Amino acid sequence: MKTYGLIGFPLSHSFSKKYFTEKFQNEGITDRQYELFPIENIKSLADLLAENQSLCGLNVTIPHKVGVLPFLNEIEEAAEKIGAVNCICIKRFEDETYLKGFNTDAYGFEESLKPLLTAKHKKALVFGDGGAAKAVKYVLQKLGIEYQVVVRKATAGAILYNQVTPELLERHKLLINTTPLGMSPHINTFPEIDYTQLGSDHLVYDLVYNPLETAFLSKAAERGAQVKNGLEMLYKQAEKAWAIWNK
Repeated sequence: MKTYGLIGFPLSHSFSKKYFTEKFQNEGITDRQYELFPIENIKSLADLLAENQSLCGLNVTIPHKVGVLPFLNEIEEAAEKIGAVNCICIKRFEDETYLKGFNTDAYGFEESLKPLLTAKHKKALVFGDGGAAKAVKYVLQKLGIEYQVVVRKATAGAILYNQVTPELLERHKLLINTTPLGMSPHINTFPEIDYTQLGSDHLVYDLVYNPLETAFLSKAAERGAQVKNGLEMLYKQAEKAWAIWNK
């Protein structure tokens, strides 16, 4: 039995476990299982691998996407540039365990965003600058889309929410939320911008997928903007992880 799993802390709910368990059932895959491994300290990774010899692959979530980097033997180029890993392929050779890190968030985001882009989407506002934003910024650079990061607390290279002027919203037709704002149970929270400045030329993308329509997307849709949640990104990054594990 080959085992895959998710490391992070806390792991109150998991899309990955539900997704892969259903995938194995639906596709008649009987020699695979997916488990949750809530580890608070990333230093516990070595013990986890030693105690679970059937582990062949891991997904990585908050707060370990950056902290796991020193524990890897190899990191793919994209993940290295992003500075965050959310997928690990595990190979075992006699007494050695070899870990290679990947970032499938970037792949999932890019593949779900590209079909929606038009010539109008040359500049983006990225709300938040945490781990999820790293993958988003990497993809925007790859696609040649200029971006401005917007945060709540002053930091180098970013602006504050109260600095998002009507002129800025007019110039930036792509808006991306990488923060947990709007995520259940805090469904009434959203990036504090002037939504009356949005229109049909705007594409508004929220990495949050629970609920499927966040307050951010709802407010943008009311102004005629095209909206997209993070569910397709999640499915695409999961399938990418599966392909990596089965190379």
